[in-house]
Amino acid sequence: MKFSNGNWLMREGVSVTSPVQVHDVECGRDQLVVYAATRPLVHRGATLGSAIITMRLSSPMEGVIRVEAFHHKGQARRGPEFAVADQRPGVRVAVDDDSAVLTSGPLSVRVARKGPWDIAFMHDQRLITRSGHQALGYAVAPEGRFMREQLALDIGECVYGLGERFTAFVKNGQAFDLWNEDPGTGSDQAYKNVPFYLTNRGYGVFINHPERVSMEIGTEKTSRVQFSVPGEHIDYFVIDGPAPAQVLERYTALTGRPALPPAWSFGLWLTTSFTTDYDEKTVSGFIDGMARRDVPLAVFHFDCFWMKEFHWCNFVWDPRTFPDPRGMLARLRQRGLKICVWINPYIAQRSALFDEGMAGGYLLRRPDGSVWQWDQWQAGMGIVDFTKPAEPESDRSQRSEVSAGSLAFDKCR
Repeated sequence: MKFSNGNWLMREGVSVTSPVQVHDVECGRDQLVVYAATRPLVHRGATLGSAIITMRLSSPMEGVIRVEAFHHKGQARRGPEFAVADQRPGVRVAVDDDSAVLTSGPLSVRVARKGPWDIAFMHDQRLITRSGHQALGYAVAPEGRFMREQLALDIGECVYGLGERFTAFVKNGQAFDLWNEDPGTGSDQAYKNVPFYLTNRGYGVFINHPERVSMEIGTEKTSRVQFSVPGEHIDYFVIDGPAPAQVLERYTALTGRPALPPAWSFGLWLTTSFTTDYDEKTVSGFIDGMARRDVPLAVFHFDCFWMKEFHWCNFVWDPRTFPDPRGMLARLRQRGLKICVWINPYIAQRSALFDEGMAGGYLLRRPDGSVWQWDQWQAGMGIVDFTKPAEPESDRSQRSEVSAGSLAFDKCR
């Protein structure tokens, strides 16, 4: 979010407290802890009634430096948290009167101990980015309390990434929140946000926060990438390259790599999309049209109206349009197609599953204990609560089972 009002002013009701100088540094074999004063400490009395910002610098793997900064560290962290690797590589720590340096492989972070606040990240002594004057900060705004960081952008430096986005490929000049929405494909919102970016200066940044992350890429300050998160703690990783492939290799080693999907999943998919009235004849017509054009298909996807309206998502084929789903799926498989069907983690109020979900506590609830509901997409729908602990098998067996009826749900396989 934007905290400033142009170059000189802050937005009304906003204050930002930033480090101005290093007060002290503690070093261990594998980390540096920096205590930064937020006003000049001209004498010991200046420490009274003054905030400090604490920064912990470490390295979970070679070529990656972790930065954790906080104002008040007693704030409860409720999670969830990203799982990140911690290989505990060998690092070098050097502290003298002028600076404190932590080095991991080719990547170093240098903290200036004299003069203004300056945290510099270097690849083999070449500066790649830095957190300088009034970059890191603790902000109080009408919307709440936030931690903010601003990393320098060099002239001609381009920013890429941040997940599935429908805006310009180069992200410079864009401002948006990383928060999964159902926005369509024509706005600055996205379905799959990823708090990771890389630049053409040979490094990447992973912001280790699964909550809402606000990005200002050359907008709050045209020479900086700003990211901010709610609360009193911010955590990010600077990932060395220098080539983009090396940045990505280190990033995926840090955050985890998915299994390779089956080969057929890389083929062409065809979907009914927003066709609202369709049956097996319609589906066959789509597939036949592709065959006439010699376009090979790998997967056919049934979008939402394979289920009956007001019953999503009960996994039951609409018997009015699909009276023989098992037979239809068999016929499609005979044509060499894999089948995928549209589902979502919500239950419409009219669905037979809604009462079971409400009774079993399987749906998200409001603070007063009532089920959270709205009428978007499906009337009175509730959202499945995947954080609910599994109940004992004995309790589960006592619940009435919902009849499968004409269910012929088929997972992609």
